[in-house]
Amino acid sequence: MAADAHYATVTEGRRHFKELLDAAEAGIPSTVQREGLRAAVVDAERLRSFLAAQRPARAEVVAEGGGWSIMLPGLPLAADGDTFESALEEMVVALREYAEDWVDHLGHASNHRDNWGLVQLVDLSTDAQLKDWLKG
Repeated sequence: MAADAHYATVTEGRRHFKELLDAAEAGIPSTVQREGLRAAVVDAERLRSFLAAQRPARAEVVAEGGGWSIMLPGLPLAADGDTFESALEEMVVALREYAEDWVDHLGHASNHRDNWGLVQLVDLSTDAQLKDWLKG
């Protein structure tokens, strides 16, 4: 296998698509260029794990009034539940809704633009992985 897999055009990348994916699976730098864009091709689970490690949730959990609340500092996200588990499930729903809204319109807003890594993490994670990330 090559030391890297860089393709200067989409046509070249398409022609070497198997090699591009093989390199991504092996963790080898892999890119395809189109005009001014250079896009990286990476193994999704490897990227998810990296993003989770680089951006801990730092969730704030509060037990109050017979229920639980979870907040994510710096993000407009909060969830409540009768049990800790139900609050976690609600926070996963809130994260997924935020990611959808980010793709739809929030990604262009200056106060949300930098949350692209969180959106990638949410999209690449299962509900169980998000719960583990929230628990830290």
